[in-house]
Amino acid sequence: MLDATKLRGILPATPTPVTADGTIDVAASKALFSWLFRQGIDGLVPLGGTGEYGALAKDQRIRFAELSVEAMAETGAGGGEKRGPVIAGVLDTGYYDALSAGRDFAAAGVDGLLVLTPYYTNPTQAGIRDYFLRYADESPVPILIYEIPYRTRIAIDPEILHELSRHERIVGMKACNTDMYHFLRTVAGVDPSFAVLSGEDTLFPLQVAAGAKGGIVVTANLLPRAWRLIHDLASTGKLDKALEIHRTLIPMMNMAFAETNPGPMKSVMDLIGVDAPAMLAPLREPAEPLKRSLRRELSRLLVTYEGMPAAQPV
Repeated sequence: MLDATKLRGILPATPTPVTADGTIDVAASKALFSWLFRQGIDGLVPLGGTGEYGALAKDQRIRFAELSVEAMAETGAGGGEKRGPVIAGVLDTGYYDALSAGRDFAAAGVDGLLVLTPYYTNPTQAGIRDYFLRYADESPVPILIYEIPYRTRIAIDPEILHELSRHERIVGMKACNTDMYHFLRTVAGVDPSFAVLSGEDTLFPLQVAAGAKGGIVVTANLLPRAWRLIHDLASTGKLDKALEIHRTLIPMMNMAFAETNPGPMKSVMDLIGVDAPAMLAPLREPAEPLKRSLRRELSRLLVTYEGMPAAQPV
């Protein structure tokens, strides 16, 4: 059973490789998982915003959840315990659709669900609290709260998060609120059985130093070893060194998020052996100048942090 002790380290928010017809590209998906496992990640978080949840057909979401579970199970030595958890995103607007999706993913074998704050309806804080308590009571697997107010326009008061953290089946959260004081207030009062994970590549070392147990990191798909190094430094009191390395990633992050994620990232993933740049409507592949600039920058960083020859696929 998933609990906070398993929510540690680097858990990439994985993109969903798709073909031109919008179905899962199985070969590219397996190549992505293989790359990540070779670099030493601690879990997978498929089907969030980076995974283009809202654009994928329902059956394709379930298929990608299944592939993620199968890939993680294969990493256990000699058929033993798998390397880490698979936590599937649930980004539906309404409660019943969200619960149905969570049940489908649980049937596919995921260990937990990353449940987005209810949006569009503009709920009160009491409504948000009730939503997550009810979901946790009915979910077949433990859940994490996904707070990302710059996408949903819904923030959760730290006091509500403190209350939710005491529910035995709410085991953590992905913190994408860029207000660091909000983050500090949240970490200060959550239950010990609850793991706060950084959800912001741009703030990751600060959030780890302030109490995050790890992170659900987008660009860890491209540079998992670099993010592991930053995590290990920040979590052991070496924040100055963690920030020094993080600064070397800032130009890459600026480009990776210059157009809507995951478009820029997908366009250069052939450099790590994952050739699946197709996007799902309404998103589209990024502009050519951005692709070229990001490709140059990622090639340089792969040499520095992953020991790979410049501009060569795995």
